[in-house]
Amino acid sequence: MIMAGRDERPAADAFREEMLASAPQDDARRGSGAGRAWIAVLVVLAVVAALLVVADVVTRGIAEARVAEQLEANLPEGVEGEIDVSIGGFSVIAQYVTGSMDEVRLSAPELVVAGAPVDVAVRLRDVPPALDGPVGRIDASVRADASSVDALVTLAGVEGGVTLGDGEVAYERSVEVIGVPLRVVVTATPVAAGDTVVLESVAAELAAGDTSVDVSSLVDRVLGDGPAEICVAEYLPDGARLGAIAITPGGVRVDLDAERLSLDERSLATMGACS
Repeated sequence: MIMAGRDERPAADAFREEMLASAPQDDARRGSGAGRAWIAVLVVLAVVAALLVVADVVTRGIAEARVAEQLEANLPEGVEGEIDVSIGGFSVIAQYVTGSMDEVRLSAPELVVAGAPVDVAVRLRDVPPALDGPVGRIDASVRADASSVDALVTLAGVEGGVTLGDGEVAYERSVEVIGVPLRVVVTATPVAAGDTVVLESVAAELAAGDTSVDVSSLVDRVLGDGPAEICVAEYLPDGARLGAIAITPGGVRVDLDAERLSLDERSLATMGACS
C-alpha cells in the first residue's frame, strides 16, 4: 500500500537539495563580511591620511616659525624687523626627511635698515631645514620709497642727495673750472652690474649762483671720461649681486640674487669688497 503525500526520494537527494538551497545565503553572508572588511580598511586609511595631513600642517607651522626666528636673530647690525616665512612644496615632513626644502618665501614689508623702512621679499630654493648650510639659490627684491632713499643716500655720504624720476636719478657734483667752483646737476640712468651701479649720464646742467647752463653735450668733458661707477659690494653680503634697478618718482626697487649663500649670522654680516 502506498501512503499519500509520503516523500519517496532517497535521503541523499534531499540532503543535496537542502545544501544547494542554503548556499546562496552563505555566499551572501561571506560577501557582506568582505564588504565590511574593505570599508573598515578604507576608514583606517582615511584616518591615517587625515592624521598625516594634520601632522604636516603642524610641522609646517612650527618650521616656518623656527625659520623666521632664526633669520630674525641672524639679521646684521643696523637691520631689524619681523620676517614672515612660507614654506612651499607638498609635504614639509618629506622635505625634512630628504634634508632640503624646495622653496621658502620670506616677506618683511616693514624691515628697518639704518633707521629707514624698506620692503623686502625673498625667494629661497634648496634650503637646508636647519639653515646650517648654503642655500642653493636666493632671489630678493628690496623696495624703498623716496624718503627712505634720501635717508640711505645721506648715510652713504652722498652730498646733496638725489632726485628720483622715471628710470632716472638726478644728483649734484662739484667741479672747478679755471679756479671757479661750479655745481653740476647730472641726470643719469642707474644700471645694475653685479657688485657695481653704473650711472650712465644722459644730461647735465652747469650752475653758478642762480644761473644754469645746459652742458649735456660736454658732460664727458665736465665730469670725466665714461660713466660714473659706484661699488656697492661693501653694502651686500659676500656673494650677493645686483640683478636690476627700477626707479620711479615714488621710490626704488632693487633686485638681488645669490647662489650658495648661507643665512647664518656670520655670513650675513660678512660684506663683500670693492676691487
